[in-house]
Amino acid sequence: MSVDLLLRNATLPDGRTGIDIACEGGKIVGVERGIEAEAGQVIDADGRLVAPPFVDVHFHMDATLSLGLPRMNQSGTLLEGIALWGELKPLLTHEAVIERALRYCDLAVSQGLLAIRSHVDICDDRLLAVEALLDVREKVKDYIDLQLVAFPQDGYFRSPNAAANLERALDMGIDVVGGIPHFERTMADGAASLKILCEIAAARGLLVDIHCDETDDPLSRHIEALSYETQRLGLQGRVAGSHLTSMHSMDNYYVSKLIPLMVEAGVHAIANPLINITLQGRHDTYPKRRGQTRVPELRAAGVNVAFGHDCVMDPWYSLGSGDMLEVAHMALHVGQMTSRAAMTWCFEAVTTNPARIMGLEGYGLEPGCNADFVVLQAADPIEAIRLKAARLFVIRRGQVIAEGVPRVSALNLPGRPGLVDPAAYAPKAGGVS
Repeated sequence: MSVDLLLRNATLPDGRTGIDIACEGGKIVGVERGIEAEAGQVIDADGRLVAPPFVDVHFHMDATLSLGLPRMNQSGTLLEGIALWGELKPLLTHEAVIERALRYCDLAVSQGLLAIRSHVDICDDRLLAVEALLDVREKVKDYIDLQLVAFPQDGYFRSPNAAANLERALDMGIDVVGGIPHFERTMADGAASLKILCEIAAARGLLVDIHCDETDDPLSRHIEALSYETQRLGLQGRVAGSHLTSMHSMDNYYVSKLIPLMVEAGVHAIANPLINITLQGRHDTYPKRRGQTRVPELRAAGVNVAFGHDCVMDPWYSLGSGDMLEVAHMALHVGQMTSRAAMTWCFEAVTTNPARIMGLEGYGLEPGCNADFVVLQAADPIEAIRLKAARLFVIRRGQVIAEGVPRVSALNLPGRPGLVDPAAYAPKAGGVS
């Protein structure tokens, strides 16, 4: 057998060790021990973790890397971020949006992030950002799966031309129907917007991703309406509720009703740990609410939960590096998910779970899947999260598209080792509990 790429001695996220991965014609053709084949390129994983690419299922690429334009968010709040974005929108140019988005895509590839769902604001009547990100989608299609959401940032009803603009954006080729019901003027308007948006998606055969209940108000319950519309229209598996932060303020009795409704409707949940923990609880003194939705409870009930990065250096969030392991690291801490099983699951929440939400075809590490994967300086998913592990190789369709160097430090201490590899300090005993 002759193959394009042979990756040797990999550890897989499911715990299999000493695995070889053979790739030919952009596909995985073998995943087993001791593959005998002639290969155009051979990479020795040396027992390190090899995972499918990272997936960010909630991002805002039209705003990324715009930090400081036209000014800084002085309060750091969600509402000032929205106001600041409103100031920036008239100043956007097609070329500048493309340039910043492409720079972010470069960063994403270096981090092994090869699939992104980005919301794009459609409340600017020019639809400039829509046109720009459609161009970006075409430019990066060979190395990033970029899925775009028509997002009425200022409200489907509240923004005068949002309804017409959303239809125009979908006609131009946007992939997913978005919404923001809690930003409408009334709860009734929010629920009405969900009805219309889900009907649009059903008629067009599209996916749905709603900024849903991104608030500390426990009475913001649009996820209930979203679950109802999903079931009414037969959209099971095609709808995601993003943020869902009001759930961290709801009483347990209501949540005991709500989560089964989400399960029944097959609604996905997307938490955005970095931004949720930053923006929520701003009106609290102490005790201060954490902000992140009820991830452990949703997971335990069988809801498919994923984590998104949301923002990188934009009006809402001045930090971020496109590292989905940083996202998982924050989620793990905020959600107090520190059992071995829960920590391993957090790795799935930035890989396989969001891939399912996006409907990515050919995703995974089995024969027949696309030859897309990342070699990490870690022995297992928990260690990858703990260390925010270096990406040693990023492979797309069987081709190395990014390489990194191991993260090591040289020591000059009498009687101590000359090099320190942080990945060499994990205990080897124990198992998943």
